[in-house]
Order: sequence, then structure tokens, then C-alpha cells
Amino acid sequence: MGDLVRFPQRRDADAAPPLPLPARADAAPAALEGTLLPRPETTQAADVAPLPMRITGRVIAARDAEQTAAIVRAVLRTSLTIGQGWHSWLIRSWDALTLGVYRKQIRAAEAMGDRDALAEWVERKERAVQQRHARLVDLPLTALNVAKFLGISLVGALVLLLLLSLAVWATGVGEFGAVFGAVGALVRGIFQVVAAVWTPLLVCSPVALLLAAWREGRRRGITPVWLAASGAGRDDAGAPITPSIVVTALRDLNYAPLRKAIKEMGDAGAAMLSPIRIAGCGVEVDVTLPSGSSTDEVQKRRRKLAENLGRHEHELFITIPQAARTVRLWIADSGALDEPIGPSPLVTDPEMKADYKSGRAPWGQDLRGDAAAISLYQRHLLITGLSNQGKTASLRALALWLGFDPKVEFRIGDLKGVGDWAMFDGLATVLIQGPTDEHVVAVTEMVEEGVREMERRLLAKPGTRFAPLILIVDEAQVAFMCPAKGEDGRPYGGTKATSRYFMAARKLQNQGRAVDVLLWQGTQNPTDANLPVLVREGAHIRTSLAVGTESQSRMALGDKAVDGGASPHLLRQGLDKGTLVSNGEGLTLPTGQSSITIRTHYISDEEAVEVAGRAKAHRKNVTTRASVVPEEQIDPYADIADVLGDAPRMPTQEVLQRLTERNPGTYREWTFADLKRVLEGSGAEPYKSDGRMVISRDRILTALAQREQNHRQYHAE
Repeated sequence: MGDLVRFPQRRDADAAPPLPLPARADAAPAALEGTLLPRPETTQAADVAPLPMRITGRVIAARDAEQTAAIVRAVLRTSLTIGQGWHSWLIRSWDALTLGVYRKQIRAAEAMGDRDALAEWVERKERAVQQRHARLVDLPLTALNVAKFLGISLVGALVLLLLLSLAVWATGVGEFGAVFGAVGALVRGIFQVVAAVWTPLLVCSPVALLLAAWREGRRRGITPVWLAASGAGRDDAGAPITPSIVVTALRDLNYAPLRKAIKEMGDAGAAMLSPIRIAGCGVEVDVTLPSGSSTDEVQKRRRKLAENLGRHEHELFITIPQAARTVRLWIADSGALDEPIGPSPLVTDPEMKADYKSGRAPWGQDLRGDAAAISLYQRHLLITGLSNQGKTASLRALALWLGFDPKVEFRIGDLKGVGDWAMFDGLATVLIQGPTDEHVVAVTEMVEEGVREMERRLLAKPGTRFAPLILIVDEAQVAFMCPAKGEDGRPYGGTKATSRYFMAARKLQNQGRAVDVLLWQGTQNPTDANLPVLVREGAHIRTSLAVGTESQSRMALGDKAVDGGASPHLLRQGLDKGTLVSNGEGLTLPTGQSSITIRTHYISDEEAVEVAGRAKAHRKNVTTRASVVPEEQIDPYADIADVLGDAPRMPTQEVLQRLTERNPGTYREWTFADLKRVLEGSGAEPYKSDGRMVISRDRILTALAQREQNHRQYHAE
């Protein structure tokens, strides 16, 4: 109906009559009001298609046009990709023939002003020229050698055939020319096979060549956006980070003071940014916020900022360096954090060694891709996180490394009891495994025995050196929440001063560090009920894997670390397994940071067994007990005094022999070095008399009296 003209009718009675239409030769006899008149250039109304049919036709036409455009783009895209493949081959061939690679590197070094790189590439180019010249000089000789080889091979083959023919003729098996005839038939067969296969290969070779060129173009070429498939090439997610992208992302944070300040800057916000630095599998940039902006507000908008940068939330880390109004952004390459970091050096290095005092345990990599090695010397440790996030594996990896130091003694309580620590059988002196109240009782007694050992060391003569003792309690929340009570009515669990486990842990954390008696704990879902504030704050190294809330992050790491940007509650549960945030104690932190994120190496149970086996080879045979309390309490000083009897002095060899007779289970493996270590620092050490090493009875008794006096004074205080 759109092709017809309708003259409107006047509805008011006083309206003037319509003007007559101009006369036309083909006009109708009378032009009445409201009459529908066909346009001269159109068809009759009866021939006009209904409106729905016309709309459908236009939709189909538009769809066909889009399909045609898509086909044309696909053809052009494929053709361009093939052309780029040929171009890549040409450029690579030309560079190979003309040393173009070296010239490019030389020009790049000149542009960067890197004199060392420039000199190195110039030297490489000169060596390549000399090697090429030498090959060209040797080419005629090589060709002559090849010709000689072919000639000799041909003559040798003819001689061999002749000998075979003579042998066949002499033995009467066949005629003299039978061998030559067989060889000729074989050669003809080979030529026939080649002739049969040659034609298909010749036909298929252009297709194969085009496919190879297309693959090369896909690998090295760049498709223009206008030729990309629908929707392709138009998403900037994962794009390289540039200063303009960072400023735009900050401007669009829906933070009015920052947006206004950026708009008013004459340099469009460029002055806020430090140089963008490559940092591992991402980049790092410091942003100095304008006056009136708050670092807290930027931290709160982490997800929005990550999306503005074309990244997922977990690919952006925001920390607060020491400089005022400054945030440090670490932006991962798209998808880089989902890639594994590789095996632990404990697994790959068969010559691994450890030193408790001066060494550092290889734990993983930081976000910059640098190795994260941690010092464990005189540091209590706490690792927490949600269940099944890699807590036990992270804690166990540190113990496995320290196992290579034969001086370190381990006493381990695994309150999960599924065999995660079973490989320490023969490496630890105590290994308790199980989740029941009875196991909690045994673990508590193990920690209390550690307290008694700490007190014994504290009472020793100042300057006395002791072997490190590491007490490990995995799933410590089971101990804190245990309802069992002892015979004296005191609970083993709980968070009050009456709790035996709580008080033993606090005593170790208060004074154990000074005498190398350390407590390492692993626990799940930190709360005030299963991880008391005094215990978690008593740990020097505090780390957390993924947790559920910011309050749990603060419990695990402390307010300082979280206020500085530590965010274990933003780690992805399951996807970021093995990734932890540490308060930085014992680690090398970037300047101004109060925490560090580490992607730990994963050591499987099978690999842990192999590593523990190598660690055991560095030690004497260790008897592992399932309970901390031995069958009988051993006091070497009292035993030595007993074997001395009334003798004023006795040779050390005789002392060792009598100790073995007295208690073979304990002293059978003792050597002179063990005896010296026990008595060292007490004033009763072995000394030389008449050319022999002896032990004095009076000195032993004096040491025992001094120890008793120190013990009374300690408890009196």
C-alpha cells in the first residue's frame, strides 16, 4: 500500500472543496475525494505483494548478503593467510642467506643504546660470516668427496654382483647372469612403483604446499580486524598493558575524585605511572594517586579494575608500597596463572643439600617468576587455608627440605591420619598419625615433651649449642577443639589457660626460638575457636592459602599484611590450589611490600617418598616411635655418674662400653662424638690425661648439682 497516494478527506463541513486535479490524457474521468490513484511508474494495486511477504523477502535478502559477505571475508582471509605464509618463508630464507637476523639484532641494540648487546651481536655476525666462508671454500672438496663416495660405492656394488654371479655359476644353482637379471628386475620394480605413486604425489603437492603456507601464515601472520570472523579480533581481553590502558582503567573505576583528577591533568594522567616493568608472567606498575584519592578505594574496586584492564580478577594483584598514595599493580599475562610452574628442585636435584641455619628452602615462585626460597632458622610457622587447597603439601615440602640437614630432629603429629606424613617413618623420631581423641592426647604430650626439652636447654650453661628440634602438628584445629580431659581434669583442647595443648604451644612460641625448639602448625578455616589469637600471633612465618572471608585472612596473616594488600580470601578455591600468601618473614620481599604471593611447587606422595628416602641416606638409622614418651626416661649425666662409680676419672672408651652394658637400646650406637656433644658446655667435657681422653667424676657431679640448682631457681621465678 505504500506505492499508492491517498488524498485525505476533509471532515469539517465548512471546508472548501478540493481543488481539481490537472487534466491528464490518461486520467480518470472524475477525480473524487478519497479516490486511490496509482502512481504512473508503479504497478497496479492488485499486483503489489502483501507487507509481511515483503518484510520476509528483505530479511532473506539481508541474510543472504551477510552470508555472502562472510564467504568473501573467509576467502580473502584464507588467501591473505597463505600469502603471509609465503612471505614468512621468503623473509626467513632471505635472512638465512644474507645474515638478516644478525643485522636486525644489531639495529635493535643500537636503538636501545645497549653497547654490550651490540658488541655481542657484531661478534656473532663476524663468526657467522667466517663460518659461511669456510663452508664455501670447502664446498668443492665436499662435492669431490661425494663423487668419490658414489663412484666407489658403484664399483663396489658391481664387484659384489660379479662375485655373487660367479658363486651362483660355480655352484650350479643358476646361470652366470641370473644375479644381474634379478637386480635389474628389482630396479625396474622400484621405478614402476615410483611411476605409479608419482602422479598422485604430483597432484597433491600443490594442496599440501598451500596447507603448509596457510599454517605458516596462521603462526606468523596478523589478520586485519575487518577480515576477522564475526566477533573475532574485537575483544581486548588479554591485550598487552600500556600506559593509556592503565590510565583509562583507573579513570573508569566509578571513583569520582580519581576520575575528576585524571580529566584535569594536562598529561592525561601519564604522570601517575611509573615505567611498566616486565615481572615474571606479567607486568608491574606503581600508580601514584592524585591528591584526594584513597588507596583503599582502589583496592575495593579490584574486580572492576581488572575488567577494565582486560583481565580476570585473579590476574590482578594490588599491594600498597611505602610511598604515600601509591598502589602497586601486578597484572598477569592472560591465562598465565593457570599454567603450572614446574617440579620442585627437591625432586629434580639428586644432590640436594640443606642447612638449617644459613640455607633457604625452595618453596615455589613468586608472581614475578623468581624463585621463592624461605629461611626457616629459629622461626615458628603457621599455614592455614580451606580444606584441600594444598596446605599439607606446602608444609611437608619445607620439612622434606630440612630433612637433608642431618642435625635436625623431627617430631610429627598428623591429626588427619591418612598417610600424608608416612614417608617420615625412619626420618622423624616421633610420628603420630590419626584423628581420634587418643591421637590428640599423644600429640599434646609430644608438644609438652618439647616444652620440657626447651626448659632443659634454657637451663644449660650459656653458649651451649643444641641440635634443632622441629615439632610439626598438622590439622592443629583438631587439637584445639578436642573435648578430652586428663586425669587432673584439665582439657587437652580449648583456647583457655587450662588447655594443655594451648599452653604448651604458647610456651614454645614464647621461648623455644632461642634454643632452636620450633613449632610448625597447619590448620583449616582459621577462627578464634580453632586457632586462638595468641597462638596465631606467636608464629613468625604466617601463610594462608585460599580462605573464605577477609576476616579469616586477617586471622591468618594479621592486619598489617591485609591492609598492605594481602588477599588470600580472593584466591580461587580449587583453581589456585597451592598458591599461598605469606607475611614475608624469612622471604625476600620487594621494596615496600608487607606480604608476598607464592605459587608453591607440588610434590606428590610418590615423589615425597623418594625425596624422604634420599634424606634418610644422609642420616644414621632413626627409630620412629608412635608415642613421644619412651619406655624409660634417659638421663645421660646420671647414667655416666653411675658407671663412673668411685673412680675419679675413666677413659671415654670405657665409659661408652659401660653405658652400652647398662642400656644397650639407647647407648649401643653412641660414639665419642655423641658423648662429647651431650657433655659440651656443662664443664664436664672429656679432657686429655696421660695421653688419653677421660671423663672426671667430680666434674660430672658438679654439673648435676648445677643443673638441679638452675632447675629450682627457674621454677622459683
